[in-house]
Amino acid sequence: MARITQVSDTAAAPEAATLFTAIKGKLGMVPNLYRVAANQPAVLGGMLGLNEALARGSFDARTREAIALAVAGVNGCDYCASAHAAISAGLKMTPGDIDAHLAGRSDDPRTAAILRLALAIVQARGLIADADLTTARDAGLSEADIVETVANVVANIFTNYLNHVADTDIDFPARKARAA
Repeated sequence: MARITQVSDTAAAPEAATLFTAIKGKLGMVPNLYRVAANQPAVLGGMLGLNEALARGSFDARTREAIALAVAGVNGCDYCASAHAAISAGLKMTPGDIDAHLAGRSDDPRTAAILRLALAIVQARGLIADADLTTARDAGLSEADIVETVANVVANIFTNYLNHVADTDIDFPARKARAA
């Protein structure tokens, strides 16, 4: 059971209710993560705004989902692993690709380079070594790609941590972020 209220439609503040309507229009439902964030509508708006901005970046949805899965995996966030596995499946990613992304791996060299950098950022709390940047650059990542990777990692750390604090009820097909 969640440790922070998952705001219902009827209890939502006007600003949150407006955001819920927009979310339902896009997703057909309001995921519980957004219901937790709605306790402070400015936080929900900021979360949605950051995700919308990142969707306008150069990374496609599959790459952003791979990063989300890798970050969920390293942070042990079952909610995000469940949500992003479902989203990834909707993007026609194979179960094998989803499992690999949760472990921070990919058969695609560019995605693999992005995930290696993402994992380094999480594991070092942003204080990555020069060698990590050299490896990313040697793999073909531009400075724009590196900055975009950092932004996607941070967006996913935020949701991972909010879910950890709230113990958000999983409203997607449940899966573990890490193998038992």
